[in-house]
Amino acid sequence: MIVLGIDIGGTGMKGALVNAVTGEMTTKRFRIPTPASRKPKAMAKVVKQIVDHFDYSGPVGCGFPSLIKHGVCKSQGNLHKSWMNVNVKELFSEATGLPVTVINDADAAGYAAMNYGIGKGKLGFVVMITIGTGLGSGAFLDGELIPNFELGQIPYKKFKKIEEWAAASSKERDGLSYKEWGKRFNVFLEYVELIISPDLIILGGGTSKDFEQYKKYIKIETPVIPAGLQNHAGIIGAAAAALHQGPKD
Repeated sequence: MIVLGIDIGGTGMKGALVNAVTGEMTTKRFRIPTPASRKPKAMAKVVKQIVDHFDYSGPVGCGFPSLIKHGVCKSQGNLHKSWMNVNVKELFSEATGLPVTVINDADAAGYAAMNYGIGKGKLGFVVMITIGTGLGSGAFLDGELIPNFELGQIPYKKFKKIEEWAAASSKERDGLSYKEWGKRFNVFLEYVELIISPDLIILGGGTSKDFEQYKKYIKIETPVIPAGLQNHAGIIGAAAAALHQGPKD
């Protein structure tokens, strides 16, 4: 079944048509910059533009960069504060006129890795970390999703959340080398290892493609590997979620 997957990030909103059975993208990725306001109505309009670009009519899967509970946004993440308690599922469904399934973006990326990528068949406690504007995280126990593991929200020193200090956006903001940023990211991973002790950590997001540049600065005992799907994982996982979770919503 061909499904439209949309991955919403702090800087860009991307979509593509996906074969939800094989996990293969059947079109090129289409990207629109995230509106500067990062407010609900403006972002819903972009979701509609992505749907229109593909002249698509069918179920839509959307990875969203915050905690999502039963379709409702429960944290603003890196978006505008007005997102709190917005029913994202209803907002996007009304904007597009199509049934939309909304899940956390890191859960979507993890879903792709665990079903179609490097995590397929991996048992035990596996954590997916997406490195981008923030630090998203998705958790899987023996291949089953445990939703809304927001490890990037851990407070750290003067920061409200550690992702403000250790996400890819901090590398650009503070002009860090891969060595300097890699050491920050390792501190984050040390917290992850201490708190939840996973069996495997998979890295996703755009920065995962540069893994060779910073892997030597990762000193934790838990195995850490790049996902390989990179920026496509969120789209692919969102499409799969629409197929497998949509009828239950």
